[in-house]
Amino acid sequence: MKILVTNDDGIYSPGIAALAKIATRFGEVKIVAPDVEQSSMGHAITASRPLSYKKSPVSFDGIDAWRVNGTPADCVALGQHLWDKPDVVLSGINMGPNLGNAMWHSGTLAAAKQAVLFGMKGIALSTPVGDIEPDFEGLDPFIEKTLDLLFKNPHLNLINVNFPRKPKGVRWTRQSVRLYDNKIEPGLDPMGRKHYWFTVIPLEPAEEGSDRWAVENDFVSITPLRLDLTNEAELVKAQLAYPIA
Repeated sequence: MKILVTNDDGIYSPGIAALAKIATRFGEVKIVAPDVEQSSMGHAITASRPLSYKKSPVSFDGIDAWRVNGTPADCVALGQHLWDKPDVVLSGINMGPNLGNAMWHSGTLAAAKQAVLFGMKGIALSTPVGDIEPDFEGLDPFIEKTLDLLFKNPHLNLINVNFPRKPKGVRWTRQSVRLYDNKIEPGLDPMGRKHYWFTVIPLEPAEEGSDRWAVENDFVSITPLRLDLTNEAELVKAQLAYPIA
Protein backbone atom coordinates (compact mmCIF):
# COMPACT_ATOMS: atom_id res chain seq x y z
CA MET A 1 0.00 0.00 0.00
CA LYS A 2 1.24 3.48 -0.92
CA ILE A 3 0.33 5.95 1.81
CA LEU A 4 0.66 9.73 1.41
CA VAL A 5 0.67 11.62 4.73
CA THR A 6 -0.11 15.32 4.97
CA ASN A 7 -1.71 17.80 7.39
CA ASP A 8 -2.68 21.43 7.89
CA ASP A 9 -0.47 22.09 10.92
CA GLY A 10 2.68 22.06 8.81
CA ILE A 11 5.75 19.89 8.42
CA TYR A 12 7.01 20.67 11.95
CA SER A 13 3.94 19.32 13.76
CA PRO A 14 4.47 16.35 16.11
CA GLY A 15 1.11 15.01 14.94
CA ILE A 16 2.30 14.27 11.42
CA ALA A 17 5.41 12.52 12.75
CA ALA A 18 3.29 10.26 14.97
CA LEU A 19 0.88 9.43 12.15
CA ALA A 20 3.60 8.71 9.60
CA LYS A 21 5.37 6.38 12.03
CA ILE A 22 2.23 4.32 12.61
CA ALA A 23 1.39 4.33 8.88
CA THR A 24 4.68 2.55 8.08
CA ARG A 25 3.17 -0.59 9.69
CA PHE A 26 0.72 -0.75 6.78
CA GLY A 27 2.80 0.15 3.73
CA GLU A 28 5.21 2.53 2.04
CA VAL A 29 4.89 6.07 3.36
CA LYS A 30 5.79 9.48 1.98
CA ILE A 31 5.10 12.87 3.56
CA VAL A 32 4.10 16.01 1.65
CA ALA A 33 2.99 18.77 4.02
CA PRO A 34 2.68 22.58 4.11
CA ASP A 35 5.81 24.51 4.99
CA VAL A 36 3.81 26.67 7.44
CA GLU A 37 0.61 26.17 9.42
CA GLN A 38 -2.54 26.19 7.29
CA SER A 39 -5.19 25.59 9.96
CA SER A 40 -8.81 26.40 9.00
CA MET A 41 -7.70 26.94 5.41
CA GLY A 42 -10.58 24.77 4.21
CA HIS A 43 -10.42 23.43 0.67
CA ALA A 44 -8.45 26.34 -0.73
CA ILE A 45 -6.17 25.60 -3.67
CA THR A 46 -3.40 27.82 -5.01
CA ALA A 47 -4.27 29.11 -8.47
CA SER A 48 -2.59 32.53 -8.57
CA ARG A 49 1.05 31.43 -8.36
CA PRO A 50 3.17 28.32 -8.96
CA LEU A 51 3.85 25.79 -6.23
CA SER A 52 7.27 24.50 -5.24
CA TYR A 53 8.52 21.85 -2.85
CA LYS A 54 11.70 21.26 -0.91
CA LYS A 55 13.14 18.44 1.14
CA SER A 56 11.86 18.52 4.70
CA PRO A 57 14.20 20.09 7.28
CA VAL A 58 12.73 17.61 9.76
CA SER A 59 13.91 13.99 9.81
CA PHE A 60 11.20 11.32 9.91
CA ASP A 61 13.28 8.18 10.58
CA GLY A 62 13.89 7.19 6.99
CA ILE A 63 10.56 8.40 5.56
CA ASP A 64 10.90 10.63 2.48
CA ALA A 65 9.33 13.99 3.32
CA TRP A 66 8.83 17.29 1.51
CA ARG A 67 7.42 20.69 2.42
CA VAL A 68 5.21 22.68 0.03
CA ASN A 69 4.48 26.40 -0.13
CA GLY A 70 0.77 25.74 -0.40
CA THR A 71 -2.40 24.48 1.25
CA PRO A 72 -3.27 20.95 2.42
CA ALA A 73 -5.25 20.37 -0.79
CA ASP A 74 -2.21 21.56 -2.78
CA CYS A 75 -0.04 19.04 -0.95
CA VAL A 76 -2.32 16.17 -1.97
CA ALA A 77 -2.42 17.32 -5.58
CA LEU A 78 1.35 17.69 -5.78
CA GLY A 79 2.01 14.55 -3.78
CA GLN A 80 -0.10 12.30 -5.99
CA HIS A 81 1.59 13.81 -9.05
CA LEU A 82 5.08 13.20 -7.73
CA TRP A 83 4.31 9.69 -6.49
CA ASP A 84 2.11 8.34 -9.29
CA LYS A 85 -1.13 8.28 -7.29
CA PRO A 86 -0.96 6.72 -3.80
CA ASP A 87 -3.63 4.31 -2.59
CA VAL A 88 -4.64 6.37 0.43
CA VAL A 89 -4.08 9.83 1.91
CA LEU A 90 -3.85 10.27 5.68
CA SER A 91 -4.26 13.84 6.92
CA GLY A 92 -3.21 14.73 10.48
CA ILE A 93 -2.96 14.04 13.22
CA ASN A 94 -4.39 17.50 13.65
CA MET A 95 -3.56 19.39 16.83
CA GLY A 96 -7.14 20.19 17.76
CA PRO A 97 -10.47 18.47 17.05
CA ASN A 98 -12.38 18.64 13.78
CA LEU A 99 -15.91 17.93 14.97
CA GLY A 100 -19.36 18.94 13.81
CA ASN A 101 -19.49 22.23 11.91
CA ALA A 102 -15.70 22.55 12.04
CA MET A 103 -15.62 20.13 9.10
CA TRP A 104 -16.66 22.97 6.82
CA HIS A 105 -13.44 24.94 7.31
CA SER A 106 -11.02 22.17 8.28
CA GLY A 107 -7.84 22.07 6.23
CA THR A 108 -7.19 18.61 7.65
CA LEU A 109 -10.43 17.22 6.25
CA ALA A 110 -9.96 19.16 2.99
CA ALA A 111 -6.81 17.15 2.27
CA ALA A 112 -8.82 13.93 2.67
CA LYS A 113 -11.56 15.31 0.42
CA GLN A 114 -8.99 16.24 -2.21
CA ALA A 115 -7.76 12.64 -2.14
CA VAL A 116 -11.27 11.34 -2.82
CA LEU A 117 -11.68 13.80 -5.69
CA PHE A 118 -8.60 12.18 -7.22
CA GLY A 119 -9.99 8.67 -6.76
CA MET A 120 -8.08 7.74 -3.58
CA LYS A 121 -9.22 6.93 -0.06
CA GLY A 122 -8.95 9.92 2.27
CA ILE A 123 -8.81 9.75 6.07
CA ALA A 124 -8.61 12.82 8.31
CA LEU A 125 -7.44 12.35 11.91
CA SER A 126 -7.55 14.85 14.77
CA THR A 127 -7.22 15.05 18.56
CA PRO A 128 -7.79 17.80 21.16
CA VAL A 129 -4.85 19.84 22.39
CA GLY A 130 -4.57 21.82 25.61
CA ASP A 131 -1.72 23.20 27.67
CA ILE A 132 0.39 20.16 26.79
CA GLU A 133 0.81 18.23 23.56
CA PRO A 134 -1.36 15.16 22.96
CA ASP A 135 -0.02 11.85 24.24
CA PHE A 136 0.58 10.25 20.85
CA GLU A 137 2.29 7.27 22.43
CA GLY A 138 -0.83 6.59 24.48
CA LEU A 139 -3.03 7.03 21.41
CA ASP A 140 -0.85 4.71 19.31
CA PRO A 141 -2.89 1.48 19.75
CA PHE A 142 -6.16 3.29 18.98
CA ILE A 143 -4.68 4.95 15.89
CA GLU A 144 -3.37 1.62 14.63
CA LYS A 145 -6.69 -0.13 15.34
CA THR A 146 -8.62 2.61 13.53
CA LEU A 147 -6.36 2.56 10.46
CA ASP A 148 -6.52 -1.23 10.28
CA LEU A 149 -10.32 -1.10 10.40
CA LEU A 150 -10.59 1.57 7.70
CA PHE A 151 -7.94 0.14 5.39
CA LYS A 152 -9.77 -3.21 5.36
CA ASN A 153 -13.08 -1.61 4.36
CA PRO A 154 -13.09 -0.86 0.60
CA HIS A 155 -16.51 0.82 0.74
CA LEU A 156 -15.44 3.72 2.97
CA ASN A 157 -13.61 6.38 0.96
CA LEU A 158 -13.89 9.58 3.00
CA ILE A 159 -13.65 9.31 6.76
CA ASN A 160 -13.26 11.83 9.57
CA VAL A 161 -11.67 10.47 12.78
CA ASN A 162 -11.35 12.23 16.12
CA PHE A 163 -9.45 10.84 19.10
CA PRO A 164 -10.19 11.97 22.67
CA ARG A 165 -7.19 12.50 24.94
CA LYS A 166 -7.62 9.12 26.64
CA PRO A 167 -9.89 6.82 24.61
CA LYS A 168 -11.86 4.04 26.24
CA GLY A 169 -13.36 2.68 23.02
CA VAL A 170 -14.39 3.37 19.43
CA ARG A 171 -17.75 4.45 18.00
CA TRP A 172 -19.23 4.92 14.53
CA THR A 173 -20.75 8.41 14.56
CA ARG A 174 -22.57 11.00 12.50
CA GLN A 175 -21.63 14.64 12.13
CA SER A 176 -22.98 16.92 14.84
CA VAL A 177 -24.77 19.82 13.16
CA ARG A 178 -25.52 22.45 15.76
CA LEU A 179 -25.90 26.23 15.70
CA TYR A 180 -23.17 28.51 17.02
CA ASP A 181 -23.07 32.02 18.41
CA ASN A 182 -20.68 34.29 16.55
CA LYS A 183 -18.09 35.76 18.92
CA ILE A 184 -15.56 38.48 18.13
CA GLU A 185 -12.76 39.17 20.60
CA PRO A 186 -11.23 42.65 20.09
CA GLY A 187 -7.71 43.47 21.18
CA LEU A 188 -4.66 45.62 20.58
CA ASP A 189 -1.36 44.59 19.05
CA PRO A 190 2.01 45.78 20.51
CA MET A 191 1.81 48.87 18.28
CA GLY A 192 -1.57 49.87 19.71
CA ARG A 193 -3.50 48.91 16.58
CA LYS A 194 -6.89 47.25 16.84
CA HIS A 195 -7.27 43.63 15.83
CA TYR A 196 -10.00 41.01 16.16
CA TRP A 197 -10.11 37.26 16.84
CA PHE A 198 -13.03 35.33 15.40
CA THR A 199 -14.39 32.39 17.40
CA VAL A 200 -17.69 30.63 18.07
CA ILE A 201 -19.62 29.26 21.05
CA PRO A 202 -21.90 26.20 20.64
CA LEU A 203 -25.52 27.04 21.47
CA GLU A 204 -26.67 23.44 21.86
CA PRO A 205 -25.29 20.34 23.58
CA ALA A 206 -23.91 17.44 21.56
CA GLU A 207 -26.51 14.86 20.58
CA GLU A 208 -25.87 11.21 21.46
CA GLY A 209 -24.36 9.24 18.61
CA SER A 210 -22.64 12.30 17.12
CA ASP A 211 -18.93 12.92 16.75
CA ARG A 212 -18.95 15.62 19.44
CA TRP A 213 -20.77 13.35 21.87
CA ALA A 214 -18.33 10.50 21.28
CA VAL A 215 -15.21 12.56 21.96
CA GLU A 216 -16.81 14.27 24.97
CA ASN A 217 -17.44 10.76 26.36
CA ASP A 218 -13.90 9.50 25.62
CA PHE A 219 -14.67 7.43 22.53
CA VAL A 220 -12.80 7.54 19.24
CA SER A 221 -15.24 8.99 16.71
CA ILE A 222 -15.28 7.53 13.17
CA THR A 223 -17.60 9.40 10.80
CA PRO A 224 -18.09 8.23 7.20
CA LEU A 225 -18.63 11.20 4.88
CA ARG A 226 -19.45 11.85 1.22
CA LEU A 227 -18.71 14.56 -1.29
CA ASP A 228 -22.32 14.90 -2.47
CA LEU A 229 -23.90 17.72 -0.43
CA THR A 230 -27.34 17.40 -2.06
CA ASN A 231 -30.24 17.53 0.39
CA GLU A 232 -32.20 14.67 -1.18
CA ALA A 233 -35.35 15.15 0.92
CA GLU A 234 -35.58 18.88 0.14
CA LEU A 235 -34.87 18.21 -3.54
CA VAL A 236 -37.86 15.87 -3.76
CA LYS A 237 -40.07 18.39 -1.95
CA ALA A 238 -38.99 21.20 -4.27
CA GLN A 239 -39.61 19.11 -7.38
CA LEU A 240 -43.14 18.27 -6.18
CA ALA A 241 -44.05 21.74 -4.89
CA TYR A 242 -42.45 23.80 -7.66
CA PRO A 243 -42.34 21.65 -10.82
CA ILE A 244 -40.38 23.16 -13.68
CA ALA A 245 -41.91 22.68 -17.10
